[in-house]
Amino acid sequence: MYILRPSIWNRSGRKRWLSDIFIVSFWFGLSAFAQNSFPPAITITGTVLNPKGEPVADVAVSIQKEGQDSPIFTKTNTDGTFSLSAPRADSYILKAQKTGWRDAVKENLALSAARVEVNLVLEKASDSTSAGIEFSDQPNFTVAGVADSSQAGGHGSDAGLRTSEALARQTVALKPDAGEITDRLLAADIAGRKPNGSENELRVALARSPGNFDANRHLGEFYFLSGKYPEAIPLFEAAYQIKPDDYANSYDLALSYRAIGEYAKARQQVQKMLANTDKAELHGVLGNLDERLGDSLNAVREYEQAARMDPNEQNYFEWGTELLLHRAVVPATEVFTKGSSLHPGSVRILAGLGASLYAGGFYEQAASRVCAASDLKPADPAPYLFLGKMEETAPAPLPCVEQKMARFARIHPENALAHYYYAMSLLKHAKESENPAIAQPVEALLRKAVMIDPELGQAHLQLGIVYSERNDYAQAISAYKKAIEVTPQLSEAHYRLGVAYQRTGDQAKAQQEFQTHQQVEKTEAAAVERQRREVQQFLIVLKEQPATPQK
Repeated sequence: MYILRPSIWNRSGRKRWLSDIFIVSFWFGLSAFAQNSFPPAITITGTVLNPKGEPVADVAVSIQKEGQDSPIFTKTNTDGTFSLSAPRADSYILKAQKTGWRDAVKENLALSAARVEVNLVLEKASDSTSAGIEFSDQPNFTVAGVADSSQAGGHGSDAGLRTSEALARQTVALKPDAGEITDRLLAADIAGRKPNGSENELRVALARSPGNFDANRHLGEFYFLSGKYPEAIPLFEAAYQIKPDDYANSYDLALSYRAIGEYAKARQQVQKMLANTDKAELHGVLGNLDERLGDSLNAVREYEQAARMDPNEQNYFEWGTELLLHRAVVPATEVFTKGSSLHPGSVRILAGLGASLYAGGFYEQAASRVCAASDLKPADPAPYLFLGKMEETAPAPLPCVEQKMARFARIHPENALAHYYYAMSLLKHAKESENPAIAQPVEALLRKAVMIDPELGQAHLQLGIVYSERNDYAQAISAYKKAIEVTPQLSEAHYRLGVAYQRTGDQAKAQQEFQTHQQVEKTEAAAVERQRREVQQFLIVLKEQPATPQK
């Protein structure tokens, strides 16, 4: 038996909230036989400690082989110990996470012995992002009202703000793990349900007993599960009149109203149900309806109540996205942080946490969280799309993004955005390192992107930039014109086309493109401003701060 000396890794030179600090020690039982024959399963045990050597309880510990769909999770006991089982000898990523603490991550952990001990050290988060993010039983904030809709909020340059807003919308649109159903409420409600017979059988039963609750209910349910909500509603209404206290029928009636856009009727139905039965799922539905009816302040309170009553993954996701959508960046970060600690296997909660950190200007930390989300389910495109948007507008190359984009392009060679975002990541790193050799692979990736999707205007634009930088203005002009053809409102393409014409001596065409560029910029800015005014911004009061009197 021998012991490897503890080693400490610290990524210095950058201000980081989620840095990697860990102490790892291995005990290997060795024998001549075991060197060539290892058992199929490997046990990883260890202890999570703070820097003083004290055990840290309730830490989420995970191990994952790159390319696996899902990591293996456990939590530390009260004495800080944990135990995991890896399916076979291989190289793994071991990670320890706890709200308010920096992550401890050990990459390329080679497991070959039958039993390995790994001790991890967690440090408390020390930079400004940890202030106000300690989250126990009660949040550290109150949503006190809504601000003037003309206040955009957010952080940083206009490009960064636009990216933040786009990420918030992408977060809201993330699907649940329920096939291709995009409606989270309906997906949760119909999962596993089957009708009580064929349509003909159920219609015959209703004709025999038109005043029977079950006859109306079962035929209504058949149409509901088939997505035929207008046909389901009269039957649910009839069943409701017969038995108004039947929860399942009332709930399906509310969702059917919502599905056809009758939000006021749906809300009234849910409010009636809440008067008799106080359930978390009803608060969640009510929050959804309030948001659709423009009452975002009540919506966020209903989402919070749902998460308080039932802290499941969906309720935390809904609460966090509502805060993020209405530019309550710090509270959204707090909620997603807590949600991630409770549900460490949730890709969309980690993506939401990344989006909220990005909106707060913590670009590296944001990328770290979304990279972790991509590791949970490497085949899921959503986290990579988040990373691509972040990388485009971040002031400097983001850690881990280039590696993840390479994997995205490898796993999804048919996805044009995978090749485009990989190219953009390489370009950003090349500019940082002033490496001209990167131009050839970048051009190849961009060509691949436009071959897959000829309508991808941004890829045509970037090809034009590559050609311009090597003074090939004929190809550059062709690429810029193609970008404008497929995306007429791409203002940068007009500007760069004008510059290319200017370099080739065609001043008249250059001036025309510069004028078009200004017009498109004004139109785009006006559209963004209208969109921002449509989104109410929450007024947040932190608990440790006194509320500011309103004028």
